Amino acid sequence: MPWKLTPLLLFLGWMTSVCSARTRTDLLNVCMDAKHHKAEPGPEDKLHNQCTPWKKNACCSARVSQELHKDTSSLYNFTWDHCGKMEPACQRHFIQDNCLYECSPNLGPWIQEVNQKWRKERFLNVPLCKEDCQSWWEDCRTSYTCKSNWHRGWDWTSGSNKCPTGTICRTFEAYFPTPAALCEGLWSHSYKLSNYSRGSGRCIQMWFDPAQGNPNEEVARFYALALTAEAWPQGIRPLLLCLALMLSLWLHD
Repeated sequence: MPWKLTPLLLFLGWMTSVCSARTRTDLLNVCMDAKHHKAEPGPEDKLHNQCTPWKKNACCSARVSQELHKDTSSLYNFTWDHCGKMEPACQRHFIQDNCLYECSPNLGPWIQEVNQKWRKERFLNVPLCKEDCQSWWEDCRTSYTCKSNWHRGWDWTSGSNKCPTGTICRTFEAYFPTPAALCEGLWSHSYKLSNYSRGSGRCIQMWFDPAQGNPNEEVARFYALALTAEAWPQGIRPLLLCLALMLSLWLHD
């Protein structure tokens, strides 16, 4: 009897090792396939101002990081000042949002393919730490805009984004009555307001002290592992059931 069980036990042992597989490496330390992203992340010692937290490992170049700090960047010809001058306290959040988008190599678990002229990938439903979203909303609520979704619908006839005909400049709070409305609606659900706090290892931080390391690395590993685990049950459970039946038949042979 033992000789009959040996092959099956070896196979079960192999399946156990596979089922406890490590985090999917294709979701970690990656750059999006988008307009200004590098093909692979790496050191960028000369990143500018608010983008410097990513200088040890970045998907953006120094030139891109400099452009992100301009009122109207040549990267996308997008201006924050479409309803008058945006308040500096508000603008710093949009700069940080752009630094995260262009520079972070830790968004792999949320990257999705898209069919757009200017990019082939985007991120979707990134769990943004609740404090980052709350402070973004608080600092921008008295600035002005004319749209609740900034991804589409602008008037580009002048070469940069202008408010489309029929829209009215109102405070951010009028268009985004809650922090979730801002963080989730602004860029077509690029972000999702998380219930987790900064430092929890369960939400992405826009702001962090690079001297303490990049906390988003741990977050990406956690969600990549979760996605890996979710991928197994559909194929593994029937196979394990089949193996259990085989074992039962062999034991009664």
